[in-house]
Amino acid sequence: MKKWMAGLIMTALMGASGAHAAEPADSAQMTDKDPYLWLENVEGKKALDWVHMENKRSLGVLEADPRFEKLKARALKDYDAKDKIAYGQLLGGAVHNFWQDSSHVRGIWRRTSMKSYASKEPKWITLIDFDKLAKEEGQNWVYKGRDCLAPDFGRCLIRLSHGGADAVVVREFDAVTKQFVKDGFVTPESKQWVSWIDRDTLMIATDFGKEADGSSSMNESGYPRQVRIWKRGTPLSDAKLILNADMKTVFNFPMASHRPDGTYTGVIQGPDFFTQIIYLLKDKTDDTQEPELKQLDLPRDIDFKGFFGGRMIIQMRKDWTVGGKTAPAGSLISVLVTDLMADDPARSLAVIYAPDDHSSIDGVSIGKDRIFLSVLHDVTGKLITATPTGDGWQTADMGMPKNGSLDVVSADAWSDNAYVRYESFLKPSSLYEVHFGGKPAEIKSLPARFDASGMVTEQKFATSKDGTKVPYFVIRPKNVPMDGSTPTILYGYGGFEIALTPSYMNGLGKLWLEEGGAYVIANIRGGGEYGPKWHQAALKSHRQRAYDDFIAVGEDLIHSGLTSTPHLGISGRSNGGLLMGVMTTERPDLWNAVICGSPLLDMLRFNKLLAGASWMGEYGNPDIPAERAWIEKYSPYQNVKADVKYPEVFFYTSTKDDRVHPGHARKMAHKMIDMGKPVLYYENTEGGHSAAANLKQRALTDALETVFMLKKLKD
Repeated sequence: MKKWMAGLIMTALMGASGAHAAEPADSAQMTDKDPYLWLENVEGKKALDWVHMENKRSLGVLEADPRFEKLKARALKDYDAKDKIAYGQLLGGAVHNFWQDSSHVRGIWRRTSMKSYASKEPKWITLIDFDKLAKEEGQNWVYKGRDCLAPDFGRCLIRLSHGGADAVVVREFDAVTKQFVKDGFVTPESKQWVSWIDRDTLMIATDFGKEADGSSSMNESGYPRQVRIWKRGTPLSDAKLILNADMKTVFNFPMASHRPDGTYTGVIQGPDFFTQIIYLLKDKTDDTQEPELKQLDLPRDIDFKGFFGGRMIIQMRKDWTVGGKTAPAGSLISVLVTDLMADDPARSLAVIYAPDDHSSIDGVSIGKDRIFLSVLHDVTGKLITATPTGDGWQTADMGMPKNGSLDVVSADAWSDNAYVRYESFLKPSSLYEVHFGGKPAEIKSLPARFDASGMVTEQKFATSKDGTKVPYFVIRPKNVPMDGSTPTILYGYGGFEIALTPSYMNGLGKLWLEEGGAYVIANIRGGGEYGPKWHQAALKSHRQRAYDDFIAVGEDLIHSGLTSTPHLGISGRSNGGLLMGVMTTERPDLWNAVICGSPLLDMLRFNKLLAGASWMGEYGNPDIPAERAWIEKYSPYQNVKADVKYPEVFFYTSTKDDRVHPGHARKMAHKMIDMGKPVLYYENTEGGHSAAANLKQRALTDALETVFMLKKLKD
C-alpha cells in the first residue's frame, strides 16, 4: 500500500477526533464577538434549520440549470462503470478489493487469486456486502477499512462508520467463514486505532472514558492518548495500559508488523503533526513479565515507514548526524532494530536513497525482498527498487512509463509481488503486475472516459513573490485562442507534505475539459512536491508563501493569455478550502468564482474545533499572541470585509464531517450573506470529510461544482 504506515497516520490525523461538538463551552463569552458561533453546534436545530434553508436556495439555483442533470449523469456513469480497474490489496498472494457501483452503493469487500485477478473476468468471492449488512442491521454503515492478521489473513478487524464520519465501530470478522466472530473483538464507536499483536491480543488506542481523577482518555485534539493491550475474552476496561500520553501529544498510533522476517509491535507517538517518537514492545523473558515499551533513540523529525529484514525503514524530515554519519533531509534510511534497541543507531545506519534538489520520495512500499520507492522529479514520477547488499543498498529504476504518476497500489510482504499504477492527466490508468526478478507487465487498463485527442498537458513555472519558481500543470484543448477568453479552473492544496501529482482527469476536472475549459493544478509550497523543504518553506509563520505561490500562478495564467479574471475560477478543499478562503479575501480582484470545499476558515478558533488542535504543527497556535499575530493576518473569517467586492463563492461541506468542523464553512457563508456578498452554500447531511458517502453523492457534488463554474466563467 502506498506510504503504508505513514499513509495510515496521515489519514488518521486528518480525520480522527471525538464525536460531533455540541454548543461550544465558551459560547456565552464569545457571542458578542462572534454572532455566528451558534453555527458550530453541529446538530443544533437552529443551525440545521439555517443549513436546510441555504441548501434549498443553492440547489434551487444550481439544479435548475438545464445542464445539471446531464452533467450528473455523465459523472455517475463514470463512477458506476463496470469496466473500472478493481484495484486490489495483496495479502499473502490473494487479492482483496473494495468495490462500489450502482448495484453496490455502499460497496462489497471481495477477494480472488492473483491468476484470476489478471484475467479479463476475475472470479470474485464476496466476503461482506455492506448494503446487505446495513439493511439487516438497520444502520447507515459506511465501510472505513480493515486490518487482517498475517500470515493467513483469516481474522480481520473491520471499521464501520455511521454515515461516513471518522468515528468507527471495530468488529472482528472471520474471512474464512465470512461471518462476524461470535463473542469476538468489538469496540464502542470512537475515533480509534487498533492493531493485531497476535490472534488473541490487540493493541488499541480508543476512548476509554474518564480516569479516576476525572480527566479524559482523549487528548485536546480529540484523539486517544492511551494505548492498551486487550486480551480476548476480557472487558475492554480491563485492557493493560502501556502508554498514557499527555493532553497535548497529537497522536498515539498502535502499530504491528507481521512479516516472514519477523514481528514487531509498538506505538508511533506524535508530539505534533510532523514529529514522531517510536516505541517498540520489549521481548518478554517469561510469562509473568508485564508488557513494556522502549523508546528508540531516534530524532523526532522523521516519518516511519515500516520494517524490512530486521531493519526499521525511516524517511528523514531534517538532517540527522549521529556517530559521524549523516542522513540528509528527504532521504530514506535503514537501521537494524537490534541496534536501536541497544541505543546504538549509528552502527547500522544506512542511506537507502537520497533525492536531489529537483526530486522527492512520494511513496514507500515494502515488499518481501525489496522496497519500492515512488520518486518525483519535477512532480512527475518514476519507480525504483531498493535491495540490501553486504555493505548498503542497491537501487534500480524499474523502467516504468514516464511523464505521469507511479503509485504502488500494493506490495505483498509475504510473496514479494506488487501492483503498480501508472496514469497521467490525459492517459487512463494502467495496472502493472510485478514479480521478483521479472519486468513489470501491464495486466489491466482503464478505457478512456473522454476524448483527449484534441487536448494537451503543459508544465510551466510561475515566479512567486520571493523569486521561487513554482511549477504548475495546464490541461487544456490544443487550439484555445490565447486571448484571455478560455474558462479556466485553478486548483490548489499546499499543505501537510501532500504532493499533487498527475492523475487521470475525473469528476469536476473531466467534466470541465469536456465543456471546453482549461484545468490547472498549482504545485505550491506547503505540499510535498520537492520533499520536506518544500513543505517546511510554508509552515506556520511562513504560510503566506503558499498563498503568494498560488497568486503567482493565477497571474501567470492571465499574463500568458490563456485566461482573464472574468473567466478564471479557483477550487480547493480541506486545507485547500483554507487556501480558497485566503484567495477570496486577499485577491478578490483576481478571480471570478471560488469553490471552497470542507474548509478551515476561522483560523483563530480552528484549534478548538474537533481535530483542529492536531494541526497546530502546520499553522501555529492562535492562543499564543506571537503566533496569533501571523495567523490573523490571513485568517479568512476575520478578514472578509463589508466594503470589498468579492467573487461569488460556492461553499460545500458535510454535517457528518468530524474532521474539519462544518462550522467553518457555515460561519463564513452566513457572514458573507449578511454582508450582501454573492454566496451559495450546500451541506450534505452525511459523507464525512469527503462530503460524499457514496458514488451518487460524489456525482451530485461534481455536477453542482461544474454548473457553478459554467455559470460564472463561461455563460
